[in-house]
Amino acid sequence: MSGEASRITVETTLAYELDVATPMIFMVAPQTGASQAIESQQISTEPYCDLLGHTDGSGNLVHRGVAPAGRFEIAITTTAAVAPRADDGSAAPFVPVERLPPAALPFLLPSRYVESDKLADDAERITAGLPAGFAQVAAIVAHVRDRFDYVSGSSPLPTSACELAGRTEAVCRDMAHLGIAYCRAVSIPARMVVGYLDGLVPQDVHAWFEAYCGGRWWTCDPTQPTLDGARLVVAYGRDAADVAINTSFGTGIEVLPPAVRVTASST
Repeated sequence: MSGEASRITVETTLAYELDVATPMIFMVAPQTGASQAIESQQISTEPYCDLLGHTDGSGNLVHRGVAPAGRFEIAITTTAAVAPRADDGSAAPFVPVERLPPAALPFLLPSRYVESDKLADDAERITAGLPAGFAQVAAIVAHVRDRFDYVSGSSPLPTSACELAGRTEAVCRDMAHLGIAYCRAVSIPARMVVGYLDGLVPQDVHAWFEAYCGGRWWTCDPTQPTLDGARLVVAYGRDAADVAINTSFGTGIEVLPPAVRVTASST
């Protein structure tokens, strides 16, 4: 990351009521990358749980452990230097499939919540007459933004791109799924992103997507009118199945509302 920067601090607490000791996987720890530099990070649990960390196939930092029965909380505080707004990719050209880097190829394919193979006709209609590349992506983002009212809590479970047919309200995760599906349908790699956005209302874990044009990934967020606001990325994946902040194994699990606080300032 270079140029103007913001300092963002994110404090998140996830809470559960567990009938029995429960194996859990968490994806809550941001890492230093092209768009962010982690300055400090603390993870704690109450009561204590021994967490083992590893990196998954997409490069995301994952922690796992067996949470004890009863009320269980995991808290993480991260401070990082990030860009004050995402870059505008409007001039980025289309990259032919045969020239894509190998790491981008999986993000061309249909996945669990992104049935891009079933939405090709819609994607062609939305992007008709536009030059191949980010101009198509911009039209897709505008279409998804115009099609739905972004309403937090309107879809508690992950919804696939095709399952959104007929709906007028959606959460960030579902709007990202549809944008990704349309991009992949016109041979533009697109991936799911989970993280945080300063100024999001209401404040919560946020989801958006990135599209690959002109040799790099570009931020796309159908829930927001602009790309303003500091963002902290936690994880990348093909869709929501790859980037769940928590996966629990067993029964008798009550997920309590998370607590999220995001603050940002100029460095």
